[in-house]
Amino acid sequence: MIIIGGGPIGICCALEAKKNDLKYLVLEKGCLVNSLYNYPVNMTFFSTSQRLEIGGIPFVSINPKPSRPEALEYYRRVTVSNEVNIHLQEKVNSVEKIGDAFIVTTSRSTYKCAYVIIATGFYDIPVLMNVPGENLPKVTHYYKDPHFYAMHKVVVVGANNSAVDAALETYRKGAEVKMVIKGDAIGERVKYWVKPDIENRIKEGAIKAYFKSVIKSIEEKTVTIATPDGDVTIENDYVIAMTGYQPDFSFLKSCGVNLDESDCMTPSYNPETQESNVKGLYLAGVVCGGLNTHVWFIENSREHAPKIINHILSVKASR
Repeated sequence: MIIIGGGPIGICCALEAKKNDLKYLVLEKGCLVNSLYNYPVNMTFFSTSQRLEIGGIPFVSINPKPSRPEALEYYRRVTVSNEVNIHLQEKVNSVEKIGDAFIVTTSRSTYKCAYVIIATGFYDIPVLMNVPGENLPKVTHYYKDPHFYAMHKVVVVGANNSAVDAALETYRKGAEVKMVIKGDAIGERVKYWVKPDIENRIKEGAIKAYFKSVIKSIEEKTVTIATPDGDVTIENDYVIAMTGYQPDFSFLKSCGVNLDESDCMTPSYNPETQESNVKGLYLAGVVCGGLNTHVWFIENSREHAPKIINHILSVKASR
């Protein structure tokens, strides 16, 4: 089988395949656990280390909530110590089913296999604001490190975890921070130990928040915001647009997976087996949620691996 995606769930599928003596290969277009690598440098997970474990291998952290560096090291050690068969920096370009087999074409080679597991996550394609100026160099949909923004005027778009982290960290590095929030409050899913912090910073005026507001346009040195009280134009150096991300729907469609366009682009699959509408092609992890990327996490996607491998074993046994 070919497993597309070398994140925690792709590795989890590989470990399950190996445990059951199934031949497999993991293909990852970037570095190992590429999405986690691109998370903010200082990010702390919402989940405990125990909930981030895969393959029954303990994840020991010195903190109640593990950090990004700890997670990167854990998944690296798991991959290396288990000699996971993985090709990094090899992008899958197409998956075509011919008869009972799949032809997987990549940036390096072509493979033939009986089964395909897509565990590609959702972090590569940002949800755009579709406003004038969004393509300016001052705008980013990925936040990495707060030091870069020190002593600058920063607008952070969004009200969930990534936006709140960016706002607080850049503020504490000396940035002048303003938040643009579509709703009337900070998101309910924000980490419970962070939510009071951002709310208090807004209440005291250290961070200015425009609620029930959206970015209208972005200019070289300003940003125009549509607010309930009318348009507001402010001086601005950088825009950090934490507007969310989405799976690569065009890739899923090219593989033959049906998407429910009336229901958040949810892909068609059997939740009992994780098999998609394409026989022999399985979905694992957050890609199963379509635009509802908050539904699936590492901790509740781990169960996809044994479901998939058990179904493949039962199919092989019935032949």
